[in-house]
Amino acid sequence: MRNAVVACNPPKDRQEGAGSDSVIAGRPSPLARESERLALCGDVLIKHPPQKRQTAYTTVATLFSLLLLNLEEYYFEQHTVNHVQHRGRPDERKIRGSLKICSKSVIFEPDTISQPIIKIPLRDCIKIEKHRENGANRHFAKAKSSGISLIFSQVYFIKEHNIVAPYKIERGKMEYVFELDVSGKVEDVVETLLQLHRASCLNKLGDQTAMITAILQSRLARTSFDKNRFQSVSEKLHMECKAEMVTPLVTNPGHVCITDTNLYFQPLNGYPKPVVQITLQDVRRIYKRRHGLMPLGLEVFCTEDDLCSDIYLKFYEPQDRDDLYFYIATYLEHHVAEHTAESYMLQWQRGHLSNYQYLLHLNNLADRSCNDLSQYPVFPWIINDYSSSELDLSNPGTFRDLSKPVGALNKERLERLLTRYQEMPEPKFMYGSHYSSPGYVLFYLVRIAPEYMLCLQNGRFDNADRMFNSIAETWKNCLDGATDFKELIPEFYGDDVSFLVNSLKLDLGKRQGGQMVDDVELPPWALSPEDFLQKSKEALESHYVSELIYKTLFLNRAVTGIAVSCNGSSVFTTSQDSTLKMFSKESKMLQRSISFSNMALSSCLLLPGDATVVSSSWDNNVYFYSIAFGRRQDTLMGHDDAVSKICWHDNRLYTASWDSTVKVWSGVPAEMPGTKRHQFDLLAELEHDVSVDTISLNAASTLLVSGTKEGTVNIWDLTTATLVHQISCHSGTVCDTAFSPDSRHVLSTGADGCLNVIDVQTGMLISSMTSDEPQRCFLWDGNYILSGSQSGELLVWDLLGAKISERIQGHTGAVTCIWMNEQCSSIITGGEDKQIMFWKLQY
Repeated sequence: MRNAVVACNPPKDRQEGAGSDSVIAGRPSPLARESERLALCGDVLIKHPPQKRQTAYTTVATLFSLLLLNLEEYYFEQHTVNHVQHRGRPDERKIRGSLKICSKSVIFEPDTISQPIIKIPLRDCIKIEKHRENGANRHFAKAKSSGISLIFSQVYFIKEHNIVAPYKIERGKMEYVFELDVSGKVEDVVETLLQLHRASCLNKLGDQTAMITAILQSRLARTSFDKNRFQSVSEKLHMECKAEMVTPLVTNPGHVCITDTNLYFQPLNGYPKPVVQITLQDVRRIYKRRHGLMPLGLEVFCTEDDLCSDIYLKFYEPQDRDDLYFYIATYLEHHVAEHTAESYMLQWQRGHLSNYQYLLHLNNLADRSCNDLSQYPVFPWIINDYSSSELDLSNPGTFRDLSKPVGALNKERLERLLTRYQEMPEPKFMYGSHYSSPGYVLFYLVRIAPEYMLCLQNGRFDNADRMFNSIAETWKNCLDGATDFKELIPEFYGDDVSFLVNSLKLDLGKRQGGQMVDDVELPPWALSPEDFLQKSKEALESHYVSELIYKTLFLNRAVTGIAVSCNGSSVFTTSQDSTLKMFSKESKMLQRSISFSNMALSSCLLLPGDATVVSSSWDNNVYFYSIAFGRRQDTLMGHDDAVSKICWHDNRLYTASWDSTVKVWSGVPAEMPGTKRHQFDLLAELEHDVSVDTISLNAASTLLVSGTKEGTVNIWDLTTATLVHQISCHSGTVCDTAFSPDSRHVLSTGADGCLNVIDVQTGMLISSMTSDEPQRCFLWDGNYILSGSQSGELLVWDLLGAKISERIQGHTGAVTCIWMNEQCSSIITGGEDKQIMFWKLQY
């Protein structure tokens, strides 16, 4: 997941098993918490005044949950009703309850738990109308009330006697009548149901979604946050907008409001309570989230280490999300230390965070949340042995290889997948399934979150033989199965054993062998579920795994750029894992690791004064990082595609991009983080026909040479921003270019293995040398060249003699970047083998 260096050793100051006592204890996931609440008979105790009560408390059923809705369905409103059964017959009776109007269904929740919840899909409705009385039925006329008649072809019965079980379905033409307490609302409710029914009957799912979204937005536009809900009359309103509160599998629309002291969310439907309030002073962490792959989410934590957030909001406009984030972040700057990948890394290296806590924080930073089952936190399989009677944590063979994904652990399966990939038509893919998905999360948690499984699978549990029946069976299938590559979830390293035990006595079906699905079968070395979790935690927190995590996270995908401070004490690198890293040359230790985006960083440089590191990214941006303040201080969003290379001279920034341009910018970044972003001025734009992969300047910065993916080398006059020469001299991508010290010649290397020398004045190709492999990068003094090859060798070329004078074995993968100090005495190289190497020239 992160960058690379040969000089860094595993953190020696982490004690073996350090942090195992600090693993978060006894905190079940949101799914466990919610399921526990739903499982406790679903009753709420309501206290009555003494003069009106026969007993101190009466029970009112609370069977309803948003999990009864379909995926991507909204709950709009509810009405107190009587469900009239056996209408017009002597045994006619009424069942008291509430009618929930949802975007794709009508749900009746009875007041008594012995009765089932009734769910009628709107798409199955044949007729929806106000109930009209006839002479045979005088009951409604006497009561002066009105009802709603629903005629439909299918109905679901859910949670009868409050037992969580697969939904019962009854098919055939039926009519149900619901009598509203307030007769004047009948017409409005019927009109709403007819509108939603029309949406449900549209042929195309996109058309259905568009119409329901329009209905929702219309309702939100007609309402606003109730300011009477403020905690204090002295609160000052900062902003209000529309949003949805996100919980696993479902979202709830409403209004967000933030004041100088509180963050509020008021659900449109008043469920599960009229308003959610969070005191800003209690907030400890906030994260921007992608929801549905869109930059619309915001998650707020009021604790440092908890797995569960206090609220997750999804906005309809990115600007609303960003404005709210900025306001809370500004507030936190004065109250709470900033939480970054770098700060967590340093805490972990020093032993202040356990492996569990560190992986949890990395999941948070990687956009994973317990409130989003499509991005649920991922924890790795650690143990490789689920068959021995004793677990030997001193044996390396006990542990899984963390340097490889699950899909690559079995060599024979990987070879089969590679063969299939090579024979596959475009678009090709390696694995047919992901290591994390809602189905996999609920596969593990079905025993404590059965209603989530029923929601995901339209009222059914999975086939009994496909259930989470055995730890050993699941591991074997992940290791050998053709389509199963799933990892684990945090619960496997926590303290709550509920997900391993069928304490709710759920009927999960019978396997082919005849045995009922019950508790999860544990490996022989586990004496109990508690013992299994304890040993799993010991394995995770072992010194061996700490080293594996270190190597996996910090020695990782290739190094793309190197920059060194003037005194040579600090080395900065960028890599394809999206991180900028800072190393101490003296101690050979990693000091900082900073992540700017989810995409690769392509190059880096230090501004004069060694106060700011600039790095370019494949996300189209250039980032400015303050070394003193330890945070990003500015961002230049300058291109429409990946930024491939940057150069700096005399307060001018030169950026090359795959959008076929090289841009010249004036200006300097903001002096310190948190100040107003500096406005960079675009001075020139050098247009190319294809993507630009590399650029370099001559010593006076009057000329620029660029190399493209189609093999052309372009020489530009920067004083007039005009193209001087365009030379097609490579049959593939130009890997690197540079001017000679006297600016009379340009050297270029390419994927075709050629090293070409071009005369700057005439644009003529004056010499060419060929190697048997691409030379990815180089240094030269006009006569001798030191190049880094695809195989990892460093080659010394005699340009005058047109030959290779020396070969030095360097990296085990391609040499991707190379740096040399002004005294030409020290060289640093970076490679695809995830390492940087320090070299000293000997004459």
